[in-house]
Amino acid sequence: MKIVISLLLLILTFTQAYSQSPDSSHLALQVVKALASSKMEGRESGTNGNTYAREYIINQLTLLNFEVQTDTFQFKIDKQSIQGINISAEVKGKKFPEKYLVLTAHYDHLGIREGDIYYGADDNASGVAAVIVIAKAIKDLSLSHSIRIVLLDAEEKGLKGAFHFVENASIPLNNILLNINLDMISQSSTNELFACGVYHYPWLRGIADETADDFTNFTLKFGHDFPGTGSEDWTQQSDHFPFHEQGIPFIYFGVEDHPYYHDPEDTFDKIPQDFFIEVVNFLTAFVIDVDRKIE
Repeated sequence: MKIVISLLLLILTFTQAYSQSPDSSHLALQVVKALASSKMEGRESGTNGNTYAREYIINQLTLLNFEVQTDTFQFKIDKQSIQGINISAEVKGKKFPEKYLVLTAHYDHLGIREGDIYYGADDNASGVAAVIVIAKAIKDLSLSHSIRIVLLDAEEKGLKGAFHFVENASIPLNNILLNINLDMISQSSTNELFACGVYHYPWLRGIADETADDFTNFTLKFGHDFPGTGSEDWTQQSDHFPFHEQGIPFIYFGVEDHPYYHDPEDTFDKIPQDFFIEVVNFLTAFVIDVDRKIE
């Protein structure tokens, strides 16, 4: 009888984590709306708008009772020195606390160009919002592995924040089991989300497929990771690449390019909210699933 009750409690715990509460759905939309507001001025690295975005993200994580850390780095673009700042927090695992999953999303975007604000709602306020909601969901779960949550700067400047993190990681690289990278997850006219990376790490496909079976309002597709396909290969196109370059497995979730990609029209009102919330719900479930199943 005790075994049955324990099993039911375990199932209930994971069901509650999978199912976005109204509060979590509201949080996801709230974060995207705030980060894609005019106040953030497109969040370009080294600008006031980027600073406002960083302060907002830190505040959100602090409200969730995370101990937040920042990591400052310098880089040059056209001989101009720019300061980037990564943001991180951590949930400690219970069974293998020294082994890590690293959950990433970049918070910078393109800023203001020729007087136009590039709001970056999908790219990548959506990924940051998902990370914050996932952080909320896993905060008090009994995880097997530790999860390092990292909001990266300067992705749009050549993945500078991700390279800095990998090259200066406080975690031994061989203790990082997986990078889960979220970049552009909210905008799809066909309700399709792609998982990139399973060509390189085929074992991830089964976990993602099994998680996706519980969600019917979007389609999970695989691809955009085949060598020799030029721009159709996303392996080097977002913050997972520095991890992959070091032999760390990755899975990257994102939508295909759309009419608002790198355009001032990438605004909050363009986001199909039901699709976005379903994707965030799925990604929360996937993080929990992969923590249970990865070795």
